[in-house]
Amino acid sequence: MDLVQGPGSRSGALENRQLRIANSDRRPSTEQKPLTRDELADNQRQGLSAARRTYLTQPRERCVMHTPTDTGVRNSGQDARLDDLHNKLATEVDNLVTSADWTRALETAARFRAYSAANSLLIWVQYTDAYAKGLVPHPVPTFVAGVRGWNSLGRTVIRGQKGLQIRLPVLGRFAAASPDAGEDTWRRLAHWEKLRPGEVLKKKLVSTKVGRVFDVAQTEGRSLETFPEPVLLEGEAPVGLWDGVAVQITGRGFTLRRVDSAREIHGANGLTDYAARVVSVRTDMDPAAQAKSLIHELGHVMLHGPGNADSSSHRGIGEVEAESIALLVGAAHGMDTSQYTVPYVATWASGVPDKDEVDVVLGTLDRVRKTASRILDDLDTTQISNGLPPGLDRDSLAAQHAAKRGAAKAAHHEHAQTTRETVVL
Repeated sequence: MDLVQGPGSRSGALENRQLRIANSDRRPSTEQKPLTRDELADNQRQGLSAARRTYLTQPRERCVMHTPTDTGVRNSGQDARLDDLHNKLATEVDNLVTSADWTRALETAARFRAYSAANSLLIWVQYTDAYAKGLVPHPVPTFVAGVRGWNSLGRTVIRGQKGLQIRLPVLGRFAAASPDAGEDTWRRLAHWEKLRPGEVLKKKLVSTKVGRVFDVAQTEGRSLETFPEPVLLEGEAPVGLWDGVAVQITGRGFTLRRVDSAREIHGANGLTDYAARVVSVRTDMDPAAQAKSLIHELGHVMLHGPGNADSSSHRGIGEVEAESIALLVGAAHGMDTSQYTVPYVATWASGVPDKDEVDVVLGTLDRVRKTASRILDDLDTTQISNGLPPGLDRDSLAAQHAAKRGAAKAAHHEHAQTTRETVVL
């Protein structure tokens, strides 16, 4: 680089500084050499800065190659954290051996149904580990949110508390020629890229990343709103539960029939006849048991009918799924789950051919959670918290954060453009 020598020369120092600024804005490339003093002067005479001149002639494809996220360092660290999280999850699933273990996992999923089945397990195992180490005061987690969520409620994370790691989805932006265009025709958009005229924006899961949430016991600040918890007497069913579930069954084209005893339905508590499209439940049980049996049969209706695309691949665990759905919905209403019976996990998890037991258990837990969530969303009943702090609007908070990020990116882009277009004098 041809720099002007002589530290005592003010003009020389200024010209050296101009050269450094111009060359620092040039894209890294084996084809580009640093500007000399004569080249800089020539560019200035033409009324364009060297940086702007380079930017205008730079191919767009090359501009996106030199971004901080392409270094590979952050990705490798993220992969290591994801592997560690998967190992924790696999260990927890391996520990789900007995019926009581599975019941506890479902009760956890019921209390944290705002999170995925896998994340509810991760929250549980990490929090109980923190309690065993004396890091949190209560044995069971209650309300969980991220830092921004707690801040929006006037609370902050206590210094020294470690976040509970969970898996978060990473959605990619894609351009499609039409709303119904097949995924194989979608075009991945770069972070700065806008849609072309006539294109439609699509998003889909492209990867996962590690996020951190905190239980209310790990925070301090403004008191939370009170959350109504259902209170039930022994044998009592929650108000509106039977009627609400019955509406969902009949709404799917099935007739609901009450029978006097188990003898009328082959000794069972409930029975779903797919051919006749009839659901039968015995009435010689207490109201809570009747409601539980009705939810069990609704689980069969939603997941295991002949027209269900997934039912054939889940034979052998249909009863496990239906009973688990009943348990999860019941737990979400504060019902006693001690009478629910699920076989030993190893018995049914190993019964699905060509599938790893961990994948079977997680897949089953996820199907159960999603189905139970659909049932709960359609019920007008008093339910326990879904794991989010009272008063937290997660969707609104996410929209605000996205708007701020968009504004920040736009401001940064505008500043970068202005900097490149400024003529170095």
